[in-house]
Amino acid sequence: MVRDAEVAPFDPIQAGWQTLDVCDFVDLVGPVWWRSTKKGAQYGLIVADKHSNRSGLAHGGVFTSLLDTALGLTAHVQKDRRQATISLDVQFLAPARIGEFLIAEGRIVKSTRSIIFMQGTLCVGHRVCAIAQGTWKVLDASGAKNSVIVHGGIDDGPK
Repeated sequence: MVRDAEVAPFDPIQAGWQTLDVCDFVDLVGPVWWRSTKKGAQYGLIVADKHSNRSGLAHGGVFTSLLDTALGLTAHVQKDRRQATISLDVQFLAPARIGEFLIAEGRIVKSTRSIIFMQGTLCVGHRVCAIAQGTWKVLDASGAKNSVIVHGGIDDGPK
């Protein structure tokens, strides 16, 4: 594992983050964290040994999973509609090391009644590690049917 001696332990709870529980897969990858900011929700993950590739850095699948989760939840919360990923294109720009805290943000570029176009960024601090563009299919237009569990309580999702 590649470890950076300068990576200080990060405590998401002390920094105002809450745990996110949306599905079993996200639980397997995580814990995934979220917090609300003036710009919208952010989603985070501490890179652990279980996330490393054979080079000892965060695996690209971890970047992709966190971006897919962040963009999908951004669409879910902002549009109050269930949806599913049609496509997700990720460009990997910089590595992340064990112990670093990844932060993913998403934004809606355009939406129609049936399709949502998204962009996202994944960073460690000010270092951009990956960017993504994706398309989501709206599954229903009558409002979200699923709740999101945050920090032990049920919520309509990160706000």
